[in-house]
Amino acid sequence: MKAKKLRSLTRIELEQRLREAGEELFNLKFQQKTGQLSNPLRIREVRKDVARLTTLLKEREATGGEPAAGGVQQTE
Repeated sequence: MKAKKLRSLTRIELEQRLREAGEELFNLKFQQKTGQLSNPLRIREVRKDVARLTTLLKEREATGGEPAAGGVQQTE
């Protein structure tokens, strides 16, 4: 997922994607431990997605809101 695309999502959608990514990461780690993981690079991708989502949620929390129309936040 690209950050630019994620910025256009609402806080609720970001939180939902974060939950899904966390579950996927757990499942991938479980598969790795049991020797069933077919693509080990997927763990890195999902970890980065979790970091992106967390960062965007923290940015929204700090600025106090949803993105402006067009996906770019405006400051006063």
